[in-house]
Amino acid sequence: MSGRLALALDAPTRGGLLAYGALGLPLAFAALPIYVHVPKLYADGLGLPLAAVGAVLLAVRVVDGLTDPLLGWASDRWASRPQWVIGALPALALGLMALLAPPAGAGLAWLALALVAVTLAWSAASIAYHAWGAELQASTHERTRITAVREGFALAGVMLAAALPSMLAADEVAGLARLAWLFPLLLALFAGWTLLRAPRAPRQPARQALWAGLAAALAHRPFRRLLTVFAANGIAAAIPSVCVLFFVADVLQAESSAGLFLVIYFAAGAASLPAWVALAARVGKRRAWGAAMVLAMAVFVWAWTLEGGQTVAFALICLLSGAALGADLALPPAMLADQLARYAGRGASPAGAWFGWWNLVTKANLALAAGLALPLLGWLGYEPGARDAAALGALAAVYALLPVVLKGGALALLLAWRGELESEGEMR
Repeated sequence: MSGRLALALDAPTRGGLLAYGALGLPLAFAALPIYVHVPKLYADGLGLPLAAVGAVLLAVRVVDGLTDPLLGWASDRWASRPQWVIGALPALALGLMALLAPPAGAGLAWLALALVAVTLAWSAASIAYHAWGAELQASTHERTRITAVREGFALAGVMLAAALPSMLAADEVAGLARLAWLFPLLLALFAGWTLLRAPRAPRQPARQALWAGLAAALAHRPFRRLLTVFAANGIAAAIPSVCVLFFVADVLQAESSAGLFLVIYFAAGAASLPAWVALAARVGKRRAWGAAMVLAMAVFVWAWTLEGGQTVAFALICLLSGAALGADLALPPAMLADQLARYAGRGASPAGAWFGWWNLVTKANLALAAGLALPLLGWLGYEPGARDAAALGALAAVYALLPVVLKGGALALLLAWRGELESEGEMR
C-alpha cells in the first residue's frame, strides 16, 4: 500500500458502519439550535438587543471558523481520533445546556462564553470524527458508504432537533431548556455506540509544524480544486436555506406549511443516500455529484416559476431538491477521503488538517450566502411581507435563479478538473 494510508484491510461490517455513523446524529442535533433558535431565545426570551446578539453570533462564528484548521492540525499531531472525540464531548454537552437553558439574568457575556464552548467543542469533535471516517477503508466504494451512513444519521439529528422543542413544551423557551437537558442522554447513547463499536484504523501522528501542516493541504492541487468546487456548490446550496422562509411566506403565501416543506426536504435527502451510493459505485463519485447538480438546477428553475398557492408543486420541488442534497452531503467528503488515500504517506495521516479546511469552508459558505443574498434582496427592493410583483420577483430570482448560476459554475469546474477529481477506478 505504498503512498497510501495504512488503513484497515477489511471493509467495515454493516454493524461497524452503523456504529461509526451514529455519532453524526447528536453532532447535527447540537448544531441546529445554534443557527435557528439561539437568536430568538436571547433576543425575545431574555430581552437582549437583537443587534448585540447578532454581533456576538457573528464574532464567535468568525473565531470558530478560523480555529478549524488549527484544530485539524492538532488532531493530526496529538492523540487518536477517538480520544479527541472523547475529550470534546463533555464540553459540548455542558456548553449546549448553558446555551439553551440560561439563567434569568444571563447577558451577552453568558451567550458569548456558552457559544465559544459549544462551537469549539463541536468543531474539535466533528473534525476528528470526519478524519476518523476518512481513514477507515481503502476501497473507494466503502468510503462512499461510510460518508452516506454518517450523513444519514446527521439528517435524522437535524429533523429531531427541529421537531422536539415544540413537542417538549408549548413555550419555545421551556422547550429549548428541556431539549438541552435531553441532549446529554442522547449524546451518551449515540457517542457510546460509536466509541465502543465503530472500527478504527491504525495511525501514526503527523509531525509537521503548524503552518507547514496547514499549508501542505492547500499546496496539494487536487485538494485545492475539490475545495473550490465544494465552496461554489455550497454557497449555491446555502442561498435557498437563507431565503426559503421568506419565499414560502411571501411568494407561496403558505407560511404555516414551512415546517412541512423542511421535513420533506431533509427526509428526501436521507432517503436518497442509498441511491447516490449505488450510482457512485456505477459511474463514479464525480459523475454522480454532477448529476445531482443538474437535478438541483432543473428543480430551482421550476421553483422560479411558482406563484401563490402552488404548495403541491413546491412540495415536489422540496422532494427533488432534497434528493440532490443527499449527493451534496455524501459524495464530496467521500471524494476528499479518496484524495487522502492517494496523498498520505504510510501511517501518517493529514486528514485532520484537510477536514479543518473543509469545516472552515462549510461555515464560510453559510456566512457568504447570508452576506450575499440578504443585502441583494434589500437592494432589489424586497422586504419581508412584500406583496408587489417586483419585490416578489426579486425574491424568487434570488431564491431560485442565483443558486442555479452558482451551481452552474461549480458544475463547470467539476467538469474542467475531472482528471484530478476522479477517484481510483473511476477513469473511463
